[in-house]
Amino acid sequence: MSTSRILAIAIAAGLSAGGLSGTAVAADLEPYVEPVPLAVGGWYLRGAIGMSNQQLGSLDYEYFTAPGYATEWMNDGDFSSAPTFSLGAGYKFNDWFRADLTGQYRGKADFSAAQRVTPPIGAPYSDDYTARKSEWLFLANGYVDLGTYKGITPYVGAGIGTSRNTISGFRDVNTELNAGGYAGIDSQWNFAWALHAGLGFQVTENLIFDLGYSYVDLGNATTDTAYNVNPAYSRPNDGFKFKDITSHDVNFGIRYLFN
Repeated sequence: MSTSRILAIAIAAGLSAGGLSGTAVAADLEPYVEPVPLAVGGWYLRGAIGMSNQQLGSLDYEYFTAPGYATEWMNDGDFSSAPTFSLGAGYKFNDWFRADLTGQYRGKADFSAAQRVTPPIGAPYSDDYTARKSEWLFLANGYVDLGTYKGITPYVGAGIGTSRNTISGFRDVNTELNAGGYAGIDSQWNFAWALHAGLGFQVTENLIFDLGYSYVDLGNATTDTAYNVNPAYSRPNDGFKFKDITSHDVNFGIRYLFN
């Protein structure tokens, strides 16, 4: 091979090596940008609508136990379902824990109860009680998110707070004696607590649909003073007492996360 051909091959190899080296140096000089992880925490707003399924521990009145009278509950107290509406704001601390404050209006639920009374003299008679009940419920809640699977996050939680329970439209109808009574509207504040469970459905990075269940202990409620429709039979009293009100609620809501 001639000297000139060897020299040409050497020059070509040098230029090729120089080009590769320059490319590597240029790549080394490009700034490294570290990936920014998606935010997992931040403030959020929430809203929900739902339905209540409420139970009563007992209905009490100081004259239920009059001497010589025997009473038997044919219906010891039922509530109809009623709508609920709630708003709240909270903070998501990490992938596992969040907390919020909520305010909820619980719509008027119809109440009914029936009692049979056997007097010491005369035939038995019945008292049919009706009323309506509503609440304002305020809770501080904490939740544990149990991991996300294909965009679905199960969670459990608990809350404590207060409930303002209102009884209105209370009536007592005694058909057999063509008699009855009534009581005025009254409200009572109570300590309240709740247990929560549900599923969060990730719609976008910031929007979550929420299907939830809550067991709520609302405390007690009372009517205003009760009166007989015949004023001659009215007696001093503290009204009718609705004791140990609880509810199984189902809620459909959204959470919007600011991050």
